[in-house]
Amino acid sequence: MAPHSPRGGARLRALLDEAGVQLCALPVEGPMPEKIRIRTDGHMLMRVDQAGVPAPVSERLPKPAAAVLRAATGVLVSDYGRGFTGMADLRRVLTEVAQRRPVVWDPHPRGSDPVPGIMLATPNEAELGHHIPTQQGSGRLASVAARAARLCETWQVQAVAVTLGADGALVAQRATTPLVVPAMPARGGDPCGAGDRFAAAVAAALTRGAVLSEAVTQAVGAASAYVAAGGAVAWRPGSASRPEPAVIGLSAALAAARAARLRGGTVVATGGCFDLLHVGHLSTLRAARQLGDCLIVCLNSDRSVRALKGPTRPVVPQSDRARLVAALDCVDAVVTFDELTPERVLDELRPDVWVKGG
Repeated sequence: MAPHSPRGGARLRALLDEAGVQLCALPVEGPMPEKIRIRTDGHMLMRVDQAGVPAPVSERLPKPAAAVLRAATGVLVSDYGRGFTGMADLRRVLTEVAQRRPVVWDPHPRGSDPVPGIMLATPNEAELGHHIPTQQGSGRLASVAARAARLCETWQVQAVAVTLGADGALVAQRATTPLVVPAMPARGGDPCGAGDRFAAAVAAALTRGAVLSEAVTQAVGAASAYVAAGGAVAWRPGSASRPEPAVIGLSAALAAARAARLRGGTVVATGGCFDLLHVGHLSTLRAARQLGDCLIVCLNSDRSVRALKGPTRPVVPQSDRARLVAALDCVDAVVTFDELTPERVLDELRPDVWVKGG
C-alpha cells in the first residue's frame, strides 16, 4: 500500500529501515490512510484524516509473509478496516499460530472479526458498542463488562480488553470476574495513537510471558506515558526513543525546588519504585503534594529495584515509570537513583519535607 504522499511513504520506509524493521510485502493496493494533525503551541487545532478507498484484496498470502507469521513468537493484528484481515489465507495462518503463540487483535468496525482462539482482542469502547450495543439501565463499567464477556463468546477469543480512554481498560473473560485497570491522570498531548500504543505494549508483554492482568497493566501505563509525553508529536526521527520530558532528571528537580523556594514555598520529596503504579500510589502522592508547594519524586532505577525486589522486577522499565509518574498532576519533577535509598539525591535537593508512604 502507498500513502497519499509518495514522499511520506518513502520517508516511512527509510525510518523503518533505520530502525532495523523488516518489511514484508502484502498484496494490498490503493492509498494508505494518513492522519494529519494541525497544531499550534502544543495544542491540536484540526484533524485531517485521508482514508482513501480500500482496494480489492487478494485471497492468497505471499509465502514469505506466511513464513514470518509462523516463525513469530507473538503477533499483533492491527486492523484498519481495509479488508486485509478477511483474506482467507491470512486467517488460516493466524488460526494456526494462535494455537501456540500469543495473538492480539486490535479490531476495526469495518474490519473482519478476529479468528477464533486468539489470546486477546482490544476494541475501544465505541468499537465494543458497534458489535454489541449499550445496555440500558446499567452503569457504564457494568455494561462494558457484560458486553465484553458476550463478545468473548461471540468471537470465541480467550479475553477482551476494552480500552476506556483516560479511564484505563477493562478486561473480560468468559465466566470470570472482570478486571478494571485504571489509568493515572496525565497532562500532556494528543491521545491519537494511544490505542495503538496500548495494543503494541500488551502484545509485547504477552510475548515476553506476562500473565494477562500484568500485560494489560503494563499496556495502560505505556499508553498513559505516551499521551503524557505529547503523543506522536513527541517522537523525533534519528532517536531510538522519545526525549525525556523536561520534568525528569536531577537538573529538572533542582530547578523545580529552586523555583518553589524563590516563591517562598515548601519543597516536598517522596520516593519509591512505583512499579505497576496504582491508585494507592496516587493517593500518597496527592497527599504529599498537599504538604507543600512542589513535589519531587525520587524513583528507584531498574538496578535499584532489582536489588530490592529480585531479578524479575521491575515489570515496567524506569523510563516508562518516570514518564508515568511525571505525568501526574500532583508531581513537579522526577529524579531516578541507582542506590538502595535516595540519600545522595536528597543531599542535593535538601527538601523541606520528606514523605514516606506506608
